[in-house]
Amino acid sequence: MKYDAIIIGGGAAGLMAAVTAAGIGKKVLLFEKNSILGKKLLITGKGRCNVTNNCSVDELIKNIPSNPRFLYSAFSQFNSEDTMRFFENSGVPLKTERGNRVFPESDKSSDIVNALVKTAKDYGVEIINRNVSALIISDNKIVGVESTRERFLSDSVLIATGGKSYHSTGSTGDGYIFAKSAGHTIVPLKPSLVPIVTKEKYPSEMMGLSLKNVTLSVVDKNTGKKIFSEMGEMLFTHFGVSGPIVLSASSRIRTDEPERYIFYIDMKPALSEEKLDLRLQKDFSENINKDFINSLSKILPSKMIPVFVRLSGIPMDIKVNQITREQRKNIVHLMKNIPFTMKSFRPLDEAIITSGGVSTDEINPKTMESKLVKGLYFAGEVIDVDAYTGGFNLQIAFSTGYVAGMNM
Repeated sequence: MKYDAIIIGGGAAGLMAAVTAAGIGKKVLLFEKNSILGKKLLITGKGRCNVTNNCSVDELIKNIPSNPRFLYSAFSQFNSEDTMRFFENSGVPLKTERGNRVFPESDKSSDIVNALVKTAKDYGVEIINRNVSALIISDNKIVGVESTRERFLSDSVLIATGGKSYHSTGSTGDGYIFAKSAGHTIVPLKPSLVPIVTKEKYPSEMMGLSLKNVTLSVVDKNTGKKIFSEMGEMLFTHFGVSGPIVLSASSRIRTDEPERYIFYIDMKPALSEEKLDLRLQKDFSENINKDFINSLSKILPSKMIPVFVRLSGIPMDIKVNQITREQRKNIVHLMKNIPFTMKSFRPLDEAIITSGGVSTDEINPKTMESKLVKGLYFAGEVIDVDAYTGGFNLQIAFSTGYVAGMNM
């Protein structure tokens, strides 16, 4: 049987492409090797699914460090308003939170996946849960795909297989193999939105400690410039640091010299150093005869105190009434600038997003069609585009999926 469009991958980009193509009357076949569709979508945003960012096209572009201009046409054809309208019309009420992040009102990512899958089925998309083994190409034109020794024919095939991060969701890099077989260039893959391994060992002493409402800043030692600063949550681990603001910071670091980056944690971003000093003086006055190490329980998490005292260089058993004004000022400064140095990123498999992929130079930005093979299309994370956190990566998937679906 011949189809109007064959889609490889049932994630955000593949499902949006399937819905779009079937919605304009195309006969669509979708391959998904997992037993369930949208597996990665289900775990995004801690299971809440940050579905897009409620902002202008220009703002979307500003949040894409890799090849932003390539996406201008796709965002112009299908922007965040279109994404929101699609889900609202599919029976999923949405809400906008801090940073214009958009979530389903239910806080359930399953509502987003179910809306896509239900719409696809309502439009008659045929879904097969199995692997595609190869593309079938003849005279630089797509003919179809092979799957378990069976041929499925179509003049239009979309590769929407995701990246190579989170292997458990099925993102094992198949799309890059298909793209290479068609003659495409693969820009080297790197992790993006990924936990960070620290040079110092003391984060492991605080393993499991979660910090809320702290500010994380990153400074490039080579230039002295602050390249990132954001307030939010982070977590200490056995290897270093993780959590939302750490993942956001990681996407700003694009270098083969990780040790040039110093991270600083401001434990009390709501207080100036002067106000924090007054707060500390008050705490000290209530603990005047205690050892220094026993005087910080009201201002720092207990798991952090031994590490903090060591970093301060002040003896842990000095009495509070012996701490000098200069020492106190140093304590205040440290509370607002707890330092650690980056050693490396965690492995690609632990990244939320893959940076790198099919070269944008070889894809028509207005249609998502290959410039090398007629009828071959790309959408989503398999392309060499990635964004910061905040719903921008999913918007890339939906916009490129929509454009491919319209043009297949």
